[in-house]
Amino acid sequence: MKQDGSGPDRPPGRNPEVDFKGEKRSNATHQSTTDPESRLYKKGEFTEAKLRYMAHALSENRHGLVVDVETTQANGRAEWDAAETMVSRSVKKGATVGADKGYDAEEYVSAMKRLGVKAHVARKTMGSAVDGRTARGKGYAMRLRRRKMIEEAFGWIKTVGGLRKTRHIGPAKLSGQTLFTFAAYNLTRLLNLMQPQGRLARPMPASG
Repeated sequence: MKQDGSGPDRPPGRNPEVDFKGEKRSNATHQSTTDPESRLYKKGEFTEAKLRYMAHALSENRHGLVVDVETTQANGRAEWDAAETMVSRSVKKGATVGADKGYDAEEYVSAMKRLGVKAHVARKTMGSAVDGRTARGKGYAMRLRRRKMIEEAFGWIKTVGGLRKTRHIGPAKLSGQTLFTFAAYNLTRLLNLMQPQGRLARPMPASG
């Protein structure tokens, strides 16, 4: 509905049809009637905006285990802010943190420096905040390879964990579900790591 209360009343019924053709919607003008804290957000340049929250995770780069989780509203700064929150409480000074190109910004790199952590983020083609000396280091290349392990965790929580489309309303309940789901992923990951080399545990079936 529109935040100023204008427009037609909500039609009767559980899932009424509403004609939004020709009407531009944004977080500044509209909000959900059932989950007002959710936000319209586009995951890509050519994707449609949908009501979302964002789940963020921090993993160690040796085994890919998730060590911290944060759930936020969906906005353009959420990834940076969540990363700073998780690093400040879970990463010791002197450590390094890998990340994708979305984190290659002077503001984020500087925030990591203030926390005593070196940001090993994938560099943009132009205007990178990562200096050339850092990018030429062996540790930088290794961390860019290992950072992709977090993608396995996100793939798991969306498919097996059921977080592709949550059933909960509100950030508090969703935060609990996200934390629980990442914990389940860690248990699955640990089970695989404990198997003799060359053998993998049978994958856990998704619940109905």
